[in-house]
Amino acid sequence: MAAGEATIRRQDWQLWQKLGHYALHHRQLLILAIVLLLPLALAGAVQPVLIGQAISLIRREPVPQFLQQLPLHQGLQLVIGLLLMTILLRLGLQGVQSYLVQKVGQHITADIRQDLFDHVLALPMAYFDRTPVGKLITRLTSDVEALGDVFATGAVGILIDILTLAALAVMMFEQQWLLALLLLALLVPVTGLITYFQAQFRQANYQSREELSRLNTLIQENIQGINIVQIFGREQYNAKSFRKVNQRYIKEVDKTIFHDAAISATLEWIALVAIAGVLLVGGGLVVGENLTFGVLASFILFAQRLFDPLRELAEKFTLIQAGLIAVERIQEILEQPVSIQDPPQPLALPAHGQGEIRFERVSFGYKPGEWALKNLDFVIHPGEKVALVGPTGAGKSSIIRLLCRLYEPQVGRIVMDGVDIRYLAQRDLRRYVGVILQEPFLFSGDIYSNIVLGESYTLADVEAVAQQLGIHEWITTLPQGYYTPVRQRGSNLSTGQKQLIAFARVAIRQPRILVLDEATASLDVVTEAVLQKALQTLIQGRTVVMIAHRLATIRTVDRILVLKAGQLVESGSHQELLARQGLYAHLYQLQFQGLLLG
Repeated sequence: MAAGEATIRRQDWQLWQKLGHYALHHRQLLILAIVLLLPLALAGAVQPVLIGQAISLIRREPVPQFLQQLPLHQGLQLVIGLLLMTILLRLGLQGVQSYLVQKVGQHITADIRQDLFDHVLALPMAYFDRTPVGKLITRLTSDVEALGDVFATGAVGILIDILTLAALAVMMFEQQWLLALLLLALLVPVTGLITYFQAQFRQANYQSREELSRLNTLIQENIQGINIVQIFGREQYNAKSFRKVNQRYIKEVDKTIFHDAAISATLEWIALVAIAGVLLVGGGLVVGENLTFGVLASFILFAQRLFDPLRELAEKFTLIQAGLIAVERIQEILEQPVSIQDPPQPLALPAHGQGEIRFERVSFGYKPGEWALKNLDFVIHPGEKVALVGPTGAGKSSIIRLLCRLYEPQVGRIVMDGVDIRYLAQRDLRRYVGVILQEPFLFSGDIYSNIVLGESYTLADVEAVAQQLGIHEWITTLPQGYYTPVRQRGSNLSTGQKQLIAFARVAIRQPRILVLDEATASLDVVTEAVLQKALQTLIQGRTVVMIAHRLATIRTVDRILVLKAGQLVESGSHQELLARQGLYAHLYQLQFQGLLLG
């Protein structure tokens, strides 16, 4: 158990170091906020003493020499004036200090969120294959916000409370050592109970955030797949599944609430015990004339104030525990290796490259020991039009993903115009290879922004490409032309319209290699006719690799590569492969008979 606790403490210290790295970026504001802590703590600690002195003056009890020399009304005025000054000082400094801490907290939160988002965008596709989107959304939203609470009201606030406790301890011992020891002795059981409940809170909080991730995943899946939910009448079934996860989440949240409430209740009871102890012991000292009534009154206030920072500490520790859990969960993502990176000194593709592609003994698998591609060895010559054909699971899409370096082969290499693609900058590679998928993805914005995707193409450039593809007239008929709003995922456009935009997106970048994943399969007859004409112009002089599901569309390509179980089993033209009566001829005959294969 001790070893486990030591490991947790070591991990916590490492987490604090990581957070401190972000805090150093805003150290000027942070130092100013910390500097204001000392006067705040002193002002709070001296107030019970001043109230006690006022009571002693009224009761004609012994007071410090400088007060004894003054008439009663002047002495009271001086004490009240000092008390008012401490109140005003605390009010003024608390506002400034709180603003600074909140500002630092929000800046740190923004920095962490940005680094996390940047890292997520750089992660390989393999990570997204095994990680639910809802989990990532939880990390980027609620977990990052929990870190904001750590800095805004937690870490710096703990320094305030510790300094306040230290100042109160000094003032108490200066007034009466026995009562001071009594109050400080009560901190021992309080610390033990708080430590226990905080450990329980942390465990419950971790579980609640895990359940929240599952909850967000379910929400995201059901919203994205709402058409399937309704078409297959799964509303009640999915609602029941959601209810189960929701109940598990509430159960874990209830545990965090219980432990948090237990801490507050414990502090309330200990505070009452402290006041009772002060009255019991202090009352005896007053009766024995070993203590003035004014000092006793000060210690009653000390007893109340001593547990105020403790109560604040407990609340802040609760926030910090939640924050540390959030850091752990965020760190899990930040520690995920970015396995596909640019080399230190990227090579450049030939300025006049023709688009040659070589797969040299390439083997690849999504999981260890399960090969999606096995020992692929082929060449696609510059300007050649090649189709990839095969049954579902043959490895067609895997070839495209490797070609774009979304994944990397475990064995062999892929060479483009004489350069191993691992030695190219990813940005250069993905400008050289233009990809048009069967299901295009559009971002929220407008048509223009979805074509340029943040690059510096002018409206005239976009219009020129649209005219080349024959879609300019269609775009100009829209309410706002090229600036017509596009809703999330292009939900206000038809599938054919989205595909036309995807074609323009690739065409404007003038790639040397064009990859088509049955890009015209989702279009209606009229739209497909428009696009086919533009496509013939687009592919001229370029190397073209297409995944073909409809074999009738690839009769005129230069060569067809036939795949089966990740291996290249046939290669040749349409007529050559039909004459061999092999796998391609079998697939073609099945489709000709109306049995479509993926």
